[in-house]
Amino acid sequence: MLDSNLTSRPPSRPPIAILGVPFDNVTCAGAIDLIEGMIASRRPHYLVTANVDFLVQAGNDVELRRILLDAHLVLCDGTPLVWASRFLGNALPERVAGADLAPSLMRVAAEKQYRVFFLGATPESAQEAVCNLQREHPALMIAGHYSPPFSALLEMDHEEIKRRIRHARPDLLFVAFGCPKAEKWIAMHYRELGVPVVAGIGATIDFLAGRVKRAPHWMQRAGVEWLFRLAQEPRRLARRYGRDLWVFGRRIVSQWLRLQAGERPEPGSVAIQIERQTGDANAAMIAKLPDRLDVAVAPDGRRWMTPFLSRGRDCLLDLSAVRFIDSTGIALLVRLRKRIRSMDRHLVLVAPSRCIQRALALMHLGDYFDSAPDAAAAREIIATRRREEEARVSPGAPDAAPAVAWRGEITAVSAGEVWNRTRDLLETPLRPASLVIDLSAARFIDSTGLRIMVQTQQLARLRGTALVFAGAQPAVRNVLRNAGLELLLLEKPELSSLIADPILAP
Repeated sequence: MLDSNLTSRPPSRPPIAILGVPFDNVTCAGAIDLIEGMIASRRPHYLVTANVDFLVQAGNDVELRRILLDAHLVLCDGTPLVWASRFLGNALPERVAGADLAPSLMRVAAEKQYRVFFLGATPESAQEAVCNLQREHPALMIAGHYSPPFSALLEMDHEEIKRRIRHARPDLLFVAFGCPKAEKWIAMHYRELGVPVVAGIGATIDFLAGRVKRAPHWMQRAGVEWLFRLAQEPRRLARRYGRDLWVFGRRIVSQWLRLQAGERPEPGSVAIQIERQTGDANAAMIAKLPDRLDVAVAPDGRRWMTPFLSRGRDCLLDLSAVRFIDSTGIALLVRLRKRIRSMDRHLVLVAPSRCIQRALALMHLGDYFDSAPDAAAAREIIATRRREEEARVSPGAPDAAPAVAWRGEITAVSAGEVWNRTRDLLETPLRPASLVIDLSAARFIDSTGLRIMVQTQQLARLRGTALVFAGAQPAVRNVLRNAGLELLLLEKPELSSLIADPILAP
């Protein structure tokens, strides 16, 4: 779940979903205004500057896709994405590249006395970047920089990194670990760090240090900066660019054919009512959307979203009548779900029409939304989600081997509870000789959850308990596979020794 805030001043123009990722419709200047609002709030946020490679990777990486969906601000770092947005009927105003945004933010930070921290890149590159910035902006407050030793995400010394950042108390934290490592590290830690704005910035530190040259301005404006980068690093980038071009182009055409082409019914009205349940002050709200949900009706989106968001209720969205949805409509649904979850409430799509189901499948969003055939089933889903949140760890089936079940979403928000309860079971004097951790009710797990899995395996081995993880669903297997840890699902507890150093509890 997201923390209980989003940007206090959301973009005025509707977002657009490109390959399932909702991009905020802002200029570089607009993005800086939103970032300043985040800093003023003093609450933790993270933003993503997503390019074509991000989207291609997210197509095969469930965790990265969730990070992009839940980000407080998603910026368009690629001219091909601007072109795609025009093709899809809701043009993004310009490219907002991390390499352009960071220098602009440095000027603002020097003026407003924001504290800045750089994390990642080589020690030499980070030091050179800091020196260059301080020469250019003498008033800039560099709170610190740190280049941890290179290692896999789960093998990093997370506690030392967090200690340094907390001591520096930055307003802006820039992370340069590369995608998706930086984005996954940020998702693991941004809440507890309490930094108002955290952003992954790719190779921007190397640009600021002068170690990597940017393309001439005419190439940037023409959208061919990638050719300049390719000429600089052909062996590293040629294969990636070729793959990205093929996958992105094919999927954009498919998105246009399925979501933009076709007959569009006339816009209708949105019927909103508060569900009547005697004695229940927190009764869910129900809205039935009309035939059409696209860029033409997007300006009306705020009107029908406002009652949900202002009343802080669970939401049932009846989509049975929708016969046309485009890329903007998908982005509006994602934004609504994100904002409702930020209030610790739930959104359920009720009786989604065939066109909605096809669109969600096309965008790889079927697992992101809860769906139900009718309002009664939707209310039961909400009740189930509440039970999951109240007890992430529960006893397994009584007629099976000693077992516990991990339930719901095992993420940075809930992993501490899961670890504490599982650890207590393994450290009790009556601990079982063997234990099955049933993952069949775990719908999603992130990198913090993976740390808990490895940590649990290590503790079980130390305590002499044979531990097996069983029943993992496809989304969980995907996260394990992308981390190179799918072997943990096999009945071989000794495989946890693949990560040699102990992992600290989050």
